Amino acid sequence: MDSVYAALARIVGEEYVSNRPEELFTYSKDLGTSEPQFPDYVAAPKTAEEVSRIVRLANEAKTPVVPLGGGMSLAGLALPLRGGIALDLKRMDGILELNVKARYVVLEAGCSHGKLTAHLHHHAPHLMHSEPGAPPAATIGGNLAIHGQGDLAHPYGFNSDMINGLEVVLPTGEICTFGSCAIGSGWYTLHPLPDLGLFLGWNGSTGIITKVSLRLFPYKKIREMDLFVVANEELVPEVLYDLTHVGMAEDLVAWSSAIPPMADRLHHISINVCGDSKEELEFKRHLMFDLRLAKYIRDGVGGLGGAGLAIERPAISKSADWKKGGGFEYVGAIMPVAAYPQCYRRGAQISAAHDIPYTVLGRVIGSAHSMMFSWSYAFNRADDETVRHARKALHETDDLVLELGGTIWKPAVYGQQLTMARMAPDTLALMKRVKTLLDPNGIMNPGNWEVA
Repeated sequence: MDSVYAALARIVGEEYVSNRPEELFTYSKDLGTSEPQFPDYVAAPKTAEEVSRIVRLANEAKTPVVPLGGGMSLAGLALPLRGGIALDLKRMDGILELNVKARYVVLEAGCSHGKLTAHLHHHAPHLMHSEPGAPPAATIGGNLAIHGQGDLAHPYGFNSDMINGLEVVLPTGEICTFGSCAIGSGWYTLHPLPDLGLFLGWNGSTGIITKVSLRLFPYKKIREMDLFVVANEELVPEVLYDLTHVGMAEDLVAWSSAIPPMADRLHHISINVCGDSKEELEFKRHLMFDLRLAKYIRDGVGGLGGAGLAIERPAISKSADWKKGGGFEYVGAIMPVAAYPQCYRRGAQISAAHDIPYTVLGRVIGSAHSMMFSWSYAFNRADDETVRHARKALHETDDLVLELGGTIWKPAVYGQQLTMARMAPDTLALMKRVKTLLDPNGIMNPGNWEVA
């Protein structure tokens, strides 16, 4: 028997390890355009201690380890580019502590956003977490590892800004905790201890997040969405600045799409308005519409496209697939809000060149400090030509992001290489030293953030 397979079976149990081709195939693909990359083994640990033992085994065998959450990243970030062990963390889905008064929850990194949302609805219906636009099966740990963002981004920032503590298995197998939990004081804060932010944005190449304390926020009783529409993309940054100035919206998303036709060449701004009473909603709408947006209506350049609409969570991931075959992938970018007009125009041009109906979207991060912008490209999984066009459009858009002064969000290998080519040399050298120090055998998700 394969010695690595036998060792994995002793660690997690024979039911939770496989090297069968049909099961390896499942882990060789994600939902995007990446070519299949087969692991040699799949293992599904239940505890951080089992993760640690697997990592130590991988060091002995000099075989890669690739951590996997929900597999929703689309960009090949959790594909085993060099083979090895695909580490499926979805069995590590426990919700370990819910502190209502301090507004945080401690959970295992394989817990899905859908499970956490359901748990809060049942046990603390007045609290919520920032839920990304991904399907509910997306995991908390996977989202944090790529600097994910969600529907509380406007007031509170990236989801990775909402962490109180982490447990991480290092590439050499040690289990470390960071934050107040590291000194036995509970899981309530990361501050003011020394900054050890070595695990967010690295795509699992510096360690495996196994536990996290996540901040929670008030869940208002009444939750509605309004739509404000302008025809001129140059007005979108100005409208968003006006809306963020009063700070009354919970989520702000600007979007335009060739399909359905009612959205084509128009720019819709989705405004989530939430309150515990109708009076609170009316006050917030008064500040936003009567005091800030009325001038656009008065000048005939903007108008109300809908009011009091139901808020659907998640919503963003449902906006882009218009082709037969069920495939879409997108390039995400963190951009200045002022870049929206260029992002829209240039993205629509790339889509047209590849015969793909355009879908562009930007979510406000903070009080217009930045915007998570995305260009989505649909394709037919059964048609290789449409996949090729989508892949080329994605690469062209990665180039565009850097040309427009943005940063590529959760970049695939192509985008990582573009980013590192522009990075300050001393910063790149520090990245290499950090990776070498943490992962001397180079086993952690090799091929990602690989400094030459």
